[in-house]
Amino acid sequence: MAEIKKVHTTNAPEAIGPYSQATILNGVVYTSGQIAINPATGNVESDTIEGQTEQIFKNLSAVLEEAGTSLDNTVKTVCFLADVERDFGAFNKVYEKFIKNKPARSCVGVKALPKNVLAEVEVIAAI
Repeated sequence: MAEIKKVHTTNAPEAIGPYSQATILNGVVYTSGQIAINPATGNVESDTIEGQTEQIFKNLSAVLEEAGTSLDNTVKTVCFLADVERDFGAFNKVYEKFIKNKPARSCVGVKALPKNVLAEVEVIAAI
């Protein structure tokens, strides 16, 4: 059986449920969804889609760095937006600042997200 390694860093928020920040299997990192919690304070500090998306990608970058890779090696993202109609364009502008290689992506509207945030993103990346 292949070994699955768990990833943990204090530079991203602690998991708020029974899961890991990320796992690694066969040279691929699978992150859990990240929301806009500042790991230094444990709080969501922005109420805009732009500010929350910035924090999400800072969190994802920290998890991927701990795993030995970066956002540059992203092969797939899954994005969840609480209000797709309102936030899709602004979310994409921030997304493009962090994800430059245009990986595969799903972006779906959801009824609600943890802590009533506006977005959540998970990443699959190569090491």
